[in-house]
Amino acid sequence: MKKRHILFGLCITLALASCEDAIRDITGGTNSNPQPSAEVIPADINTDGFDFFEKMQGHWVGSNRVIADDYPWFAWDYRAISKSHIHGIHEGGSLGNLLTSFFVTNYKGKRTIMGRNGGLLSGIYRTSYFVLDKVEDRNSEGKYYRFVDAIGNKNIMSFELRFKNDSLYFNSYTSNLGSRIPTRHMTFKGKKMHMELAQAAASATNYPQNAIDSGLDFADGFKAENLYVKQGEQAATSATFLAQQANNNIYELAPQSGDPYQITDHPRLGTLTVNLTRNNQITDTNLLVYLSKDPLTDANGYLTSSFAAFDTLLHFPSLENKENTFLFTYLHPGEYYLTVIADKTGDGTPSQGDILSISKKITVAPLENKIENVTNIDVQN
Repeated sequence: MKKRHILFGLCITLALASCEDAIRDITGGTNSNPQPSAEVIPADINTDGFDFFEKMQGHWVGSNRVIADDYPWFAWDYRAISKSHIHGIHEGGSLGNLLTSFFVTNYKGKRTIMGRNGGLLSGIYRTSYFVLDKVEDRNSEGKYYRFVDAIGNKNIMSFELRFKNDSLYFNSYTSNLGSRIPTRHMTFKGKKMHMELAQAAASATNYPQNAIDSGLDFADGFKAENLYVKQGEQAATSATFLAQQANNNIYELAPQSGDPYQITDHPRLGTLTVNLTRNNQITDTNLLVYLSKDPLTDANGYLTSSFAAFDTLLHFPSLENKENTFLFTYLHPGEYYLTVIADKTGDGTPSQGDILSISKKITVAPLENKIENVTNIDVQN
């Protein structure tokens, strides 16, 4: 799996949105002298901000900048998993993932929203908790929401989102857990598409409601003994939980980290194991394992001529180490088309010259651990 797919080791942080439509660095440059963190003051969603949940849901398709690298196509799939919890993930599999969910909670005497952001890569598991601390109606620029590290505030890490009509601007800032002043890490801008996916999830969960799920009430804060403490420091400066081992097993690492909310605690989300059979034409070829709302091929396995079909991609991991299996984790229930592309052209995207499987429609039930075998990666495009 390519690290370019937004998994950033120890300091994986998500956060996006700017005050203008252009993607740019809005942090004012870098500074090696971090400032002390101010007290976190949560926003009260009983006053303003609960509308975030309505705005956030949807399949967001757009462009992404990670540090200095631009990705002209990128997508997030945000759907409700309970009456007050919305979840989105990039890749979301056994080789690595990046997730951000948002949920109603109590924190520091306020009814507020927290963001839970984390990832898994190369045997490192990290999750961090952010709290909504700013809500602003910016009139013609839309509505703005900021989430900051629930312990270290914006001087550790933060992310901000601005919604304008059907557009989302979403920025993140990271400081390597306090080693420097935070700088822009990732910037996404996109349009809301395929709302029927999110609407079906909202209907199934009676979302959104100003209520708190079991395990997600942080009125008493976090257990200090479980938080990650940087070497040489006496106390945690971030609401971060971390664990590391040789193998990339999220079910082993999550309990080791002390994370108060783990993969097995999520309602509705399931898994999909895809077992792949390689023929002698693709023994050493990188494979793209795609889940999409619409089929990417016709009934004979040839790439569709409709570019719009590719805007329905929901998950798009790349297998680059001759893997013959892939486990999708944190998977929303629903219908998907599964397509495997042997990237013979080496361009990292489906194109003429690649060898494909025929797009196969599958259904994943809530909490299901589904297994699919793909044996027909043999259509030369």
